[in-house]
Amino acid sequence: MEKEGLPEYSKSQLALRNGQDKPQIWVAYKGYIYDVSDSRLWKNGMHYEHWAGQDLTEELKDAPHSDSVFPRFQIIGILKT
Repeated sequence: MEKEGLPEYSKSQLALRNGQDKPQIWVAYKGYIYDVSDSRLWKNGMHYEHWAGQDLTEELKDAPHSDSVFPRFQIIGILKT
C-alpha cells in the first residue's frame, strides 16, 4: 500500500480514537492506522483484551488470528514515528 497522500497522526492523536474520547475507533499496525469503527468486534473500543487507540503491532503475536484481518478495514493514515 502506498503511503503517499495519507495524513499522519501522532500516538496521542491515535489514542483519542479509542471509542471513548471520540466516536472514531482506530488502531495502528505496522505504521498504518486503520478505522475499525464499523466492526462489531471493536464495539466500545475494545476487542478481547486489546484497546483501540493504540499501536497493536507487538500485540498481534498473541492474537488467535494473523494480520490477514487488516485488509478488511480502511487505512486512514500513517502513524508518526
